[in-house]
Amino acid sequence: MHYRRLGKTGYQVSTISFGGWAIGGTWGEVNDQDSLAALHRALDLGINFFDTADVYGDGHSEQLLARLRQERQEPFYVATKAGRRLDPHEAGGYTRSNLRAFIERSRQNLQMDTLDLLQLHCPPPEVYDRQEVYDALDSFVQEGLLRAYGVSVETVEEALHAIAHPGVATVQIIFNAFRLKPAEQVFAAAREADVGLLARVPLASGLLTGKLRPDSTFAADDHRSFNRHGEAFDRGETFSGVDYATGLQAVERLRPLVPSGATLAQLALRWILMFPEVSCAIPGARTPQQVEANAAAADLPPLSEAQMQAVQQTYDELIRPQVHALW
Repeated sequence: MHYRRLGKTGYQVSTISFGGWAIGGTWGEVNDQDSLAALHRALDLGINFFDTADVYGDGHSEQLLARLRQERQEPFYVATKAGRRLDPHEAGGYTRSNLRAFIERSRQNLQMDTLDLLQLHCPPPEVYDRQEVYDALDSFVQEGLLRAYGVSVETVEEALHAIAHPGVATVQIIFNAFRLKPAEQVFAAAREADVGLLARVPLASGLLTGKLRPDSTFAADDHRSFNRHGEAFDRGETFSGVDYATGLQAVERLRPLVPSGATLAQLALRWILMFPEVSCAIPGARTPQQVEANAAAADLPPLSEAQMQAVQQTYDELIRPQVHALW
């Protein structure tokens, strides 16, 4: 495993981390025994950064990470998120008292006195310009409830707004071979501000694994069934906002780029790590075997210029017209 500095947090985090959405819910049936085995295998392989949220399984993902900490001695970092418990999810709900309540609940779920990293969970656009929100987060750091805070965003504009606030240590954003805009508009600003970048949805909800087909089906409680058009949350979170058929077409364009002995998913993860501004990619996993496959991507050799150009061309010709202007 390889490690990179996570911006002004100073944490040295594994370039391949562990996304905890899938072990919490909205990805179909979840088995806790498999989930815990996957978490343990992640630590075995040197993964030391785990990303979760208070709404993943209504806190279940956080609780599994608490169990992992009880069962293992190795230190690791946990990043969680807050805000999506608001109902309705509106900017006015991002108050000091609500944020404190969310933090206290996550501290209890994770069994941590001080959270390593709290991220606002894709807040409404109006939140980004509310200084009182950042002032509250700064005060929670001073109180010792948080070591650092950041923002998980939907758009590059939101990322740039977040980076402009000096207390923001990290930005989590969708970045993958089907979502190239952050590299064009966010990375330089993050580098200048010493803000760590976390690349989420790195495999475009499974499209970039190369395993999905036109006739693939998904469980009713899998967001790939119920959120393709943004019915439950931002459409960009499901298949990166790419039309399913177009995504499959793009995958076939990328498949010949895969080096011998590797998979398309590993190529897609290694492509993300070609950008030094990215601290780590956050693929999800529900089994030890998935963790092993993800972690192996960190050890692939650098992609060639020809491979990088082929990804860019595929994006420009097939994907850019659909998603570039939206996020």
